[in-house]
Amino acid sequence: MAESAVTAHIGSTNFQVLLDDGTHSWLADEPASIGGGDRGPAPEALLLSSLGACTSITLKMYAQRKGWPLTEVHVTLSLEKGDEGSTIDRKIVLEGALSDEQRERLLQIANACPIHKVLTRPIGIRTGLTAA
Repeated sequence: MAESAVTAHIGSTNFQVLLDDGTHSWLADEPASIGGGDRGPAPEALLLSSLGACTSITLKMYAQRKGWPLTEVHVTLSLEKGDEGSTIDRKIVLEGALSDEQRERLLQIANACPIHKVLTRPIGIRTGLTAA
C-alpha cells in the first residue's frame, strides 16, 4: 500500500509550522487570538481540508469516468469535538444536470474516498522520538 510522508517543523515563530511533502511546502498556524500569527490554516482546518479535497477529487474522477455531467462539487466541513469522540459534518453540493440516480450514486462514492476510509476505520499512531 502507498505510503505518504510529510515533515513538520516549528522554529522560533510561535505556533507557525512549516509542512513539506518533498514536493510542496505550506504553513500551519494558530489564530492570533491564542498567540499564533494566523499565517496559515489551523491543524483542524488542515484535517478537514484533506477530507474536502479527497471527496471533491473522488467525485470528479468518478463522474468523468462515467461521462456524467458533473460540473462542480462544493464540500463544506465542520468538526464537533466531545468527550465521547468527534463528529465531522460534511455537506456536499453537486452542480450539473445529474439524474437523481447519479446523485445518489455520487453520495455513495463520496463515502468511498480514501481519506473518508482512513477517518472512519480504526487508526493507530506510532510515535518515536529521535535525537536531534
